Amino acid sequence: MIEDLGFRLVRVKCSGRNGFTVQVMAERPDGIIGVDDCEKISRNLAPVIDAEDPVDRAYHLEVSSPGIDRPLVRRSDFERWAGHVAKIELEQSHDGRRRFRGTLLGVRDGDFGVKLDGVAEGEADTVWLPLDLLAEARLVLTDDLIAASLKAAKRQARTDLEEVEDPAVH
Repeated sequence: MIEDLGFRLVRVKCSGRNGFTVQVMAERPDGIIGVDDCEKISRNLAPVIDAEDPVDRAYHLEVSSPGIDRPLVRRSDFERWAGHVAKIELEQSHDGRRRFRGTLLGVRDGDFGVKLDGVAEGEADTVWLPLDLLAEARLVLTDDLIAASLKAAKRQARTDLEEVEDPAVH
């Protein structure tokens, strides 16, 4: 249903907050999402959840953007956000470690690369981790990430304005 509306599902997470909360993160294919978009998804998703009944109790539905320090959940996220810093946790250890922090290097084959922060002299500063071992990954809020996000938001605002001003679009 979310894809039918023109959005990409980022993540669904359930928690015991406020009784029981179903948190849905979504975005447009360009990575941007606004409040109106979240409202549109919520209005369309709530009746589907009620009809399909996957939640066995009363719940609160929360639809949001992934945010600037977004979770990374698919291969394309690691490609798109290459050059930015991320925190990564694996389901099981890889070369004796489960947690990593560093700059994303992109994807090759079934692995994503990370140039590690704070590596001691003489140790390897780059690691390639299997995507299928990923438990959780999240971008780290940095000045570069904020600048990139603001630039993308301005670009999207210009596109939205051009669509509103062009009567052929309607």
